[in-house]
Amino acid sequence: MILALMGGLSIGAQAPTRDTPATELKGMPPRVAPTEYQAQAQAGKVTVAAEFLGHSVPTPEGTYTSEDFVVVEAALFGPPDARTKLITGDFSLRINGKKVALPSQPYQLVFHSLKDPEWEPSSKDTKSKTSLNTNGGGPNDPGSAPATVHMPIELRRAMEQHVQRVSMLEGERALPQAGLIFFEYRGKPQSIRSLELIYSGAGGNATLALKP
Repeated sequence: MILALMGGLSIGAQAPTRDTPATELKGMPPRVAPTEYQAQAQAGKVTVAAEFLGHSVPTPEGTYTSEDFVVVEAALFGPPDARTKLITGDFSLRINGKKVALPSQPYQLVFHSLKDPEWEPSSKDTKSKTSLNTNGGGPNDPGSAPATVHMPIELRRAMEQHVQRVSMLEGERALPQAGLIFFEYRGKPQSIRSLELIYSGAGGNATLALKP
């Protein structure tokens, strides 16, 4: 399903902002039908569909990861010409039947833990970090602290923009709409026994049982 998502996303999509007219916003294209997702449920006249992606954050440019957040790809469908008000805060995630469900979090909070599994530091980056070792020793000096190599700022900013473009848009929207929603959870996906995505929005209320 992640491959299908990556193939269908609009690479040239604009980042969502509240000041941009809705007609100019382009987020994640929804799949062909609600049945293309793991689960579906009716909320009034709106059909909510969703799929659990674990700690993966798929984008057209590649699949990133976040150890601190889990991700749900959600979509809302409706009759022709239907519109609804989208608020990511209308979604919550109940894990393992816990009484209190996890509230969705702004996509910006994911940035600090975002990683690209395919990125590897170049030899230039490694040498630069080694030469700046605060203990003054070389890489083989027992007293030297291990050098931490960070992703170059321009690559990190690009990665963050890719994630922003696939996040769920907010505001009054024509249906269908789709996007990624983030929930703070540092546990391993293997520890998840049950999942429920809860929607309480303008379209009505719905609970979707997702597959861990």
